[in-house]
This record gives sequence, structure tokens and C-alpha cells, in this order.
Amino acid sequence: MDAELRRRLADVERKVRSGERLGHEDGVALFASDDLAWLGGLAHEARALKNGDVAYFAEHRRLELPAEADAVNDTDAMNDMVEAATRLAADGATELHLGAAGDTSWEQWVRALRALRAALPEAVALRAFTAADVSRFAAASQVSESEVLDELLAAAPASLGEGFEGPGAEAADAEDAEDVAREAEGAGWQDWARVHRMAHHKGLTTVCTLRFGYGEELAERVDHLLRLRELQDETGGFRAVVPLRHEGPQGATGAEVLATFAVCRLLLDNVAHVAARWAVHGAQTSQLALQHGADEMAGPPAAEASRDADVLTRDDLVELIRDTGFRPVERDAHHGVLRSFDGPDPDRREAPQPMRV
Repeated sequence: MDAELRRRLADVERKVRSGERLGHEDGVALFASDDLAWLGGLAHEARALKNGDVAYFAEHRRLELPAEADAVNDTDAMNDMVEAATRLAADGATELHLGAAGDTSWEQWVRALRALRAALPEAVALRAFTAADVSRFAAASQVSESEVLDELLAAAPASLGEGFEGPGAEAADAEDAEDVAREAEGAGWQDWARVHRMAHHKGLTTVCTLRFGYGEELAERVDHLLRLRELQDETGGFRAVVPLRHEGPQGATGAEVLATFAVCRLLLDNVAHVAARWAVHGAQTSQLALQHGADEMAGPPAAEASRDADVLTRDDLVELIRDTGFRPVERDAHHGVLRSFDGPDPDRREAPQPMRV
């Protein structure tokens, strides 16, 4: 590191510890740092001020709507879907991530949401849409995005506000990195921000994502985070940010992933939570992310033990969080506490221990 970057980073550290907001040049300097231990430590300080020694997880499950486009109008198919949902809720699921294989219209989605909401406890959240979905529903039905949101709210008032995320979430499997870049920089961002702003003004809270590692400049990554921060200043409607590594030929190194989590925590001072999706980043990297600013290991635990190393059970998540040095907390859809577990054994932590993965 040259002397000018060292001076800049020393000033960033001073700002963080004095509660001063960081700017664009500060974010670029953080990404330019080659001292990941220092960067992670600074982000950990900020994380501890917001969330203490807690690391969250949640019981999510995926629920498929009837496969055929018109099957949600079939009573038997609807009953089967509701029965499957009630079984998942009885098994402890607090969030149901809804998917549909067919070309399901938003009116059909509304009917399905109404049936699910009527059958499920209020504490079970329904997640189903991105901002792009809302825009697509509006265009296909020739109604306004506001009307679509109102209908979805009326169908599932207790939980739909937790139901969509972005930008970039809808492009999470995009093969064309340039498409992701255009979405982040151009009309995609404007459309996404408009829908989320509208949702927040209606009282909904949502998740924002940072898609990274598709070949973008680090300054562009900082720009995106600052746009999210500005929108959060305006609406206060984001409850969490989820950094998502692009699975492309450029990719992102493990060190870059951890640095991005740290910078997210330091720049997005007005967003309460930073979540690491273990299915995207892997269990070990997600553990390390908890030590670099994140406060949640996000992803659906398996219903029972599995020999698949890529599948984690609820007990696995509790132990992984403990082994990282944090106190596991099972959360609801609003980051309220459902169950708090004991933290790490203090006697075990008297000596350095290898992380369990």
C-alpha cells in the first residue's frame, strides 16, 4: 500500500469510530486495502454496535405452486398446495419461498396467496416476488404497479412486505454479465428503485442485494451501495442487504467476497442487517463473513440430516454460528427473536480453535 492510501484508510478508520458517514472515496479506498484483517476488524466493530454478539438464521422452506398455468384455479391443486404449506409450518418453517414452474399470472398468484394466508399462522412469511415481477405483472395486466402492490398486500397483508428483493436477485443466475451490469447502472436500477420506493411508502419492508464479481469496477460497486443507502435514507424500508457473488468466468476470490461483506457493513450504516447466503458462498466463507460484518447465515436448512456436504440442518447452523464465536438466534420474518440459543462455550474459547466446517 502506498502512503496516500494508508493516510486515506487511517482517516476512514477515524470516521468509523467517530460515527462519521463514509463517502465514495472512502468506499473505494476500503476496497483498495490489502489488509483484510484490518478491514474485517473494522467492519466487525460496526456490526457489534448494531447487533452485538447475535448471529441470525431462519427456517425457510420452498413451496411450489401448481405447475400448470391454470392449475391454481383447480380446487384439488389448491388444497394440495395449502396442505403442503401447513405441514411445512408445523415442522417449524417461518418463511415460505414460493415458486411456480408455469406462466402464472398475478391474479392467480393473488388467489394462491389468499388461500395460503388464510391457512397459515401470521408468523409465517410468504416470499414470492422481485420488483421485476411487480413490473411484469403490471405490464401484462395493463394496470399500474401501485395496483399490483395493493392487490398483493390485500392478499397477504401480514407478510408480503417481506416478499421481494433486488436489484440483481432476479438476475442471480444470469449467464451474461453485461446484462447484470446494464441492470445495475441503467433503466434496471431506476425501475427497481421505483417499485421498492412505492412498496416502502405502502408500509412494506424489503431486502436489497448487491450482485458483484461480474467484472464491474470497484468504484461501480461503491456507487451501487451508495444508491441503496440514499434510497434507505429516503424510505427506511430495507431491513437487510444480501451480497451475492456472481457465478461467472470472472468470479470473485474468497478475499474479495469477505472484503465486500465488510464494505457493505461500513457503507450501509442505515441498513440493520447484512446476510450471508451459505448456499451461494459456502458454509466456511459464510462463517468468515460473520467475522467481516455479516450478522446472519441465510438459507433454508434441511429438514433432517443429510450426507450432502452442501446441505445444512438447523442444528448444523446453530453449531456453525457458535463455532464462529457468536450467539445463534432463530428469527422471524421481521428479525424478531423466536428462539435464542446459548453462545460459544467460554472455556473452549480460552484457546484458539479451528472452525468446524
